[in-house]
Amino acid sequence: MSPGLTDGELTVLGLLAEHPRHGYELEKVIERRGMRAWIALGFSSIYYVLDKLAKRGLIEATGAPSSVKSRVTFQVTARGRELCASATQDALATLTPMRARVLIGMANSPGLPDADVVAGLTQRREAVRQQLTEVRETRAKQEPLPSVASAIFDYSEAMLAADADWTETTLNALMQEVAVDKYDVKKTHRALYSPPSKEFTVVDVPEFQYIAVDGSGDPNTSAEYANAVAALYGVAYTLKFASKKTLGRDFVVAPLEGLWRADDPTVFTTRDKDSWGWTMMISQPSWITEDMVMAAVDDVAKKKDNPALADIRLRTLIERTCVQILHIGSYDDEAPVLDRLHNQYMPEHGLTFNGDHHEIYLSDPRKTAPAKLKTVLRQPVKPG
Repeated sequence: MSPGLTDGELTVLGLLAEHPRHGYELEKVIERRGMRAWIALGFSSIYYVLDKLAKRGLIEATGAPSSVKSRVTFQVTARGRELCASATQDALATLTPMRARVLIGMANSPGLPDADVVAGLTQRREAVRQQLTEVRETRAKQEPLPSVASAIFDYSEAMLAADADWTETTLNALMQEVAVDKYDVKKTHRALYSPPSKEFTVVDVPEFQYIAVDGSGDPNTSAEYANAVAALYGVAYTLKFASKKTLGRDFVVAPLEGLWRADDPTVFTTRDKDSWGWTMMISQPSWITEDMVMAAVDDVAKKKDNPALADIRLRTLIERTCVQILHIGSYDDEAPVLDRLHNQYMPEHGLTFNGDHHEIYLSDPRKTAPAKLKTVLRQPVKPG
């Protein structure tokens, strides 16, 4: 662009070079010719530009001053016409650098959830398509057009069509990538879900969210426990399918987990299960919301009557420093491992309890022999 003239100033100067016009007429010409598809020049901006051009001696008012500002007619001065011609020639020859804001958005998009990027690009695609339709409708109203006007519309249409194609291609690629790359909490947090089985390890557990149900009693005989587990799995799979359908984000349903509590921790080693309190839960991706959970609960309730559905909630768990180990074998064989954790490892390392006993059930007990069951045993701790 020639020094000293912005795009808006050159546009107004060029329209006045055609013949004298007042501000309201400039607005109508800009609107009628569809110029706002390629120049950001609002109605109020026109008068700001006119004032700037007049102060620089590039345009001047014609005739007696009008009492209505929008009816003051301006014409180009000799100096203004000369600068307009020079700047127009420069504009024809000079490449415009790419400054599309969407490029900044794409550069920053890795910091957003995929669903937000998909939503943003979807909104952009519809907006570009709408703008392209408006440009074509504006053109159709003025046909036949002089070759210069046709060339302007050709360029506007080509740019918008290219933008629409780019947005569509980018959006499709992103959605395919998201669909292929399923979120799996066990893979994303491998160290937390695949601990060694021969020794205790200390881990720092970040914040997770879960769908959860509270209860108490022996899990082997309690109807309350069976209902809770059935309700959790029903809602978990409903959330998975809803997320994939509405957000384009798929995930692997996480394993069942349990928080176990008692007034006396020794009941875990003596296996006095009737005195256990528990919270059964299934981890959820960060994009799952309370509203989505409630909708999933309603969907499951329509298909099956389960009293535990009414108790399902989305909850956050922050455990921080924990000691954990992988137990291979029957659930009832956990007692010696827990005894070693509670009465040897923790005292020797100056640690004490800092939360509920946590178990993660990596195996399906319906399909796995008891001797081969894999369970992560985790205990939140703090300095004793």
